[in-house]
Amino acid sequence: MGVWQTEPDKKSLVAHIEIAECGEALCGMIKNAFNAAGQQVVTPNVGKRLFWGLQATGTGKYENGTVWVPLMDVTARAKMTLSGDTLEVVGCKGIICDGQTWTRVN
Repeated sequence: MGVWQTEPDKKSLVAHIEIAECGEALCGMIKNAFNAAGQQVVTPNVGKRLFWGLQATGTGKYENGTVWVPLMDVTARAKMTLSGDTLEVVGCKGIICDGQTWTRVN
């Protein structure tokens, strides 16, 4: 749970993602976006759900969720691994997987 900062996307924007319990799973919403200078920017994605349905599978691992990739407007299977103040986030569409390492904001 908490707020996590993404890596920069292809537009050099980072986002703060608020992760919360949604029933018996985790979900995440795009809370804020920032440009390369650290200034908050307004995008149409702020306030939208980024992922949902992630279920704890033990030892900091979460699987069986769905992630929305805003830049491509596609959804993919999602999994995450928590290690201290870093969160490894991976989305897979078919056999193609990609991910980011997020850092805890609070």
